[in-house]
Amino acid sequence: MNSINKCAFCEIVNGNIKARKLYETEHSIAILDAFPLKDGHSLVISKSHKPKIQDLSLIENRDIFEALHFLTGKIEKSMNCNSSLIGIHNGKDAGQEIPHFHIHVIPIAESNEKISIHSLFGKGDTRRDLDEQWGKISKEIQRS
Repeated sequence: MNSINKCAFCEIVNGNIKARKLYETEHSIAILDAFPLKDGHSLVISKSHKPKIQDLSLIENRDIFEALHFLTGKIEKSMNCNSSLIGIHNGKDAGQEIPHFHIHVIPIAESNEKISIHSLFGKGDTRRDLDEQWGKISKEIQRS
């Protein structure tokens, strides 16, 4: 990676950019998001520069998700919440702004405003295509 296009997350992992580190494992580092959507918004970041979940090894994935499992409860408790939104933008077309795998942990306090994954996207009628989608995905899985 050249100096013009340095990855902010690689710079954090390497200690070149200061971050509010919460937790660290062999394959991940967790920090407070510098641009939080809610109080306590945190990121669990892969230490290796790979953009998508399927680019990581199973060992890296296990480590990252064990860190996520541990941190989620700690973040919720410390922020006086009993819920959180866990988000992954898996690639540029999914809204990933930094092409380096990371998971958002956003604690959600009890409120009258309910958050649903369906509220993030327009309501399309894709149910009519479920059999076709199921067939395509099942066929790809069987190839492995």
